[in-house]
Amino acid sequence: MEPLASVSLASGASQRSPGWQMQLRVDYVVNKVMQTHRGQSEDAVKQAIQDQLRSVGVVPNGRQVAQYAAVISQLPLLPPNNSR
Repeated sequence: MEPLASVSLASGASQRSPGWQMQLRVDYVVNKVMQTHRGQSEDAVKQAIQDQLRSVGVVPNGRQVAQYAAVISQLPLLPPNNSR
């Protein structure tokens, strides 16, 4: 009888870094806040990011949140969506 080849079911998943799901959640929240809070005060943006990160199960990194908030608060407001 010939020996069987080994089978690895997790070969595709092992190429991802350990925190990839958390980073997807952070990206989602930052993009969402970028659409709703751009141009507002840095403190308001920071609070919105922290609240929404906690709601998706991510413990906010204060330094990272501050960097995102600083950039988002400097963005110009989006024009109103009048698609009617």
